[in-house]
Amino acid sequence: MWIFAVGQLGWSMLSGIISAWLVTFYLPVKSDIEQFGAIQYITPGLVIGGFLTVLGLITALSRVFDAVTDPLIASMSDKSKNPRGRRIPFMQYAAIPLAIVTVLLFLAPVNATSGWNTLWISVFIVLFYLFMTMYCTPYNALISEFGKTQEDRMFISTAISLTYFAGTMLAYTPFVFAGMIRGAVGFAWSYRVCFIVLAAIAAVCMLIPTFFLKEKEFVDTVPSESNMFRSLGATFKNKDFRTFALSDIMYWVGLTLFQTGLPFFVKVSMNLDESFTMYFLGGMTVLSACFYPVVSGLVKKFGKKKLTIAGFLGLSLAYVIAALIGVIGVPGKNSVLGIGFGVAVCIVAAFPMALLGIIPQSIVADVAEADGYVTGENREGMFFAARTFAMKFGQSLAMLLFTSLAIIGTTQEANSNDITASVTGMIVVGVVAVVFCVLGAVLLTFYNEKKVMSTIDEGKAAIAARSAADTENAAADTSAEAEETENINDNE
Repeated sequence: MWIFAVGQLGWSMLSGIISAWLVTFYLPVKSDIEQFGAIQYITPGLVIGGFLTVLGLITALSRVFDAVTDPLIASMSDKSKNPRGRRIPFMQYAAIPLAIVTVLLFLAPVNATSGWNTLWISVFIVLFYLFMTMYCTPYNALISEFGKTQEDRMFISTAISLTYFAGTMLAYTPFVFAGMIRGAVGFAWSYRVCFIVLAAIAAVCMLIPTFFLKEKEFVDTVPSESNMFRSLGATFKNKDFRTFALSDIMYWVGLTLFQTGLPFFVKVSMNLDESFTMYFLGGMTVLSACFYPVVSGLVKKFGKKKLTIAGFLGLSLAYVIAALIGVIGVPGKNSVLGIGFGVAVCIVAAFPMALLGIIPQSIVADVAEADGYVTGENREGMFFAARTFAMKFGQSLAMLLFTSLAIIGTTQEANSNDITASVTGMIVVGVVAVVFCVLGAVLLTFYNEKKVMSTIDEGKAAIAARSAADTENAAADTSAEAEETENINDNE
């Protein structure tokens, strides 16, 4: 299970590089251009409708493509009859291309603002999401297939959540190392060198489970015969999954609003230096990881549904604190009060982040397994592809909301890459994040956890009964054959 979790360490590094650095690299702020010689490779500013950048449009269109490939890859994986398994071969083929494409995405061919750079980014961002889907969709499907018991499933969810946070944190290391080599290689290559090193490490991590785990030794399933559209329709026909997916979208909107807004909460609301963002994020991640060992025990006692709802409400409380900073009044520059607010947000958010980082993946695995017993088809890949789509939709919606809400009360310069966030705007962002989290908790109350778990128990009991009956019949046949042989010998 730990070998399996190393794969997530790899792909989360590459995902973190895109999330943290694509905008920073291709839309450098004025200070980076003047101080470090950063190059504007594409047309800067809010030039699409007055509220969207060229890079924003490229990213949005690539997500549309991604929405198509998610169910396509899931269906191909579910239907695969590869003798090595339905999932591992996809992951192995995608790992190295994914790492290479991540690096190529930052190697724009023209060292100036150019349409060729726009085309380059458009092509490689699409390829990035394609290979990411080829790896992650089969990978996530293995959670339910490797996790035969609830204990194993929770352990896997805990392990991959830890490696996800670790990979994301590693993706932020260029904040430290790029500055060390910038004088020798320049602004662009100081980051590119870091990306190359991280991508190489990520490729090795992603390949480890594909070489050291033999899927057929752990998984014995019948490939699905449904085509993509039928399989996707059957997935969303599942009422419990629809309920979970809607709730999950609310979670990703709320979480992404907070993650995207954290540097602005730090700089604008708390009036602290930007470096505190890393301190708070790192502290919250470490503290959250400390709660991981107790989550499995709490699940046994309270169930997954109640704890996920508690996670929603706990996270909303952290957002309330963040919103109140501006209401109470902006603290002095780098004051103890500002630092105190940041520490309070991190402490309150840590435990809910642990709950929501582990349990939802396990819930999807439960729903997929129960559905398999009811329908007779193993479509774990499609269930996790649908969950991935919910995540991406929520993240994209949050990005659009943030850029619109954060600038409330200010005048955003159309030709500037800097988001001019205001205290009022950050208050609104915090309130909207609270609304989405509470809505997610309300929606999850309609998830029928008891029915899902009872279906799994009944399905396992039926399989055990059939296995016992087959064993008994085989023993009876063997006894009958022995008796017949004895009669023949007597006659002779």
